[in-house]
Amino acid sequence: MWMSSCRLPGAQPVHYQRVTMEQWRTLAVTVQQQGGRLMSLWGQEHASGTFSIEAALVVQEGVYWLSAMLESLHYPAIDDIFPNANRMQRVTADLLGISAQGARDQRPWWQHGQWGCRWPLRKTPLEAEGEGERDYPFVTVAGPGVHEIPVGPVHAGIIEPGHFRFSVVGERILRLDTHLGYTHKGLEKLAAGMDPESLVRLGGRVSGDSTVAGSWATAQALEAVLGLSVVPRAEWLRALWLECERVINHLGDLGALCNDVGWSYGFAQLMTLKEATLRIYQEVGGHRYLRDIICLGGVVRDVSRDALALLRGHVLSLEREVRHSEERLRDHAGVQDRWLTTGRVSPSMAAYYGMSGLAGRASAQAWDWRVNFPSLAYQCADVQMATATQGDVAARVAVRFAELHESLRLIGHFVEQMPQGNWKTDWNGEGRAGIGMGWVEGWRGEMMAAVELDERGRIVRWHPEEVSMSQWPVLEQAVLGNIVPDFPLINKSFNLSYSGQDG
Repeated sequence: MWMSSCRLPGAQPVHYQRVTMEQWRTLAVTVQQQGGRLMSLWGQEHASGTFSIEAALVVQEGVYWLSAMLESLHYPAIDDIFPNANRMQRVTADLLGISAQGARDQRPWWQHGQWGCRWPLRKTPLEAEGEGERDYPFVTVAGPGVHEIPVGPVHAGIIEPGHFRFSVVGERILRLDTHLGYTHKGLEKLAAGMDPESLVRLGGRVSGDSTVAGSWATAQALEAVLGLSVVPRAEWLRALWLECERVINHLGDLGALCNDVGWSYGFAQLMTLKEATLRIYQEVGGHRYLRDIICLGGVVRDVSRDALALLRGHVLSLEREVRHSEERLRDHAGVQDRWLTTGRVSPSMAAYYGMSGLAGRASAQAWDWRVNFPSLAYQCADVQMATATQGDVAARVAVRFAELHESLRLIGHFVEQMPQGNWKTDWNGEGRAGIGMGWVEGWRGEMMAAVELDERGRIVRWHPEEVSMSQWPVLEQAVLGNIVPDFPLINKSFNLSYSGQDG
């Protein structure tokens, strides 16, 4: 079915295909029937003033990038084929003014009117006349004993803003409708005209807890277009930092999950381990959260043997402490009682929503870019994918622990097997027009970036996609039938990004 596709440059299997409007839905159906899924959907305005709709579809042999030119400001919706397309279609409509015909949900997503413009991703955004803040049309549920509980968008503590509208009977949740977009930063608009090196830094700011993943995916896409090869030591260092990022996020979330069930000992122990690890990262990598450590062509700095030895020693100690915490949690009946059967996503539901990443693997969805499409460093590491079938909070905790152990093993492997040599391939500044795509398996799941450059090497279009965009609708399903007090626990077991899905 892909006879006319072309393989894009780069180490990863990305196939690009221009399709007609008639082929758009036909190919989407074919991919879905063959077990593929939708990773991303976005739109683009071209220099000619025409528009296209783009999609990245994941299949066993790689990613197919479909591009369909629009004859009008409409295209056929595909959210009946891939449910996770729904919000992507709504976002595209708000950003560019191109809409999905036949979409199940056509509510506006962002309120750009209060900023004074409409369709901000257009080359010339339209002025929004008389459009101020408007009420979001939440879905309501009626019936005997049903009432609504509005939560947010401003929350206690330092959680990011998001509005959750619960429809409940007693404490049981009948429906959850989420309204996000409060942290929309306009990154895609900001990227236009940037140079590649600056875009890599911007890629690390899509979601602050995934800064290594975001910058690496963006760097991969750019390097594919510019023809930049990455030397082995740089590949190993990038993989090392990605696993380090996975470690601190799993430690923090496991600690928070203990806190959400009132077990302060587990919370204190795991957060202490996270803080000790962050201090090691500061000493070895120059930043507690490893920001701006990836650059175009490699990494920003080399790591000395002494620094690697320090990291290796910390990892060995951390592995012992993590196993101790896991044993204590496994034996704590009160904790297990709160986690087991709570917030369950069945394997069939996970497949329906095209889940991937940490939460997907906890519901039997065996997708992990480090295993399915490994980069050079991971090809030599024999990565073990962690999966579970129960799909509840306990399963997501179990996958987290398994991935934490595997990441600690991988860090040790990368330190011991680190190739010698340079850590960066310098870009000579020569521009090259073209398109490229990159992706990595971040701690939460896949992080993707698609990019187009002009002949000067400047950014025409950049579209990042963090897995949270596809998984917020799954969270809405996972809470059904659970009690309201368990929502923070279920929410934390996914720990989806607000900032990453808002863009």
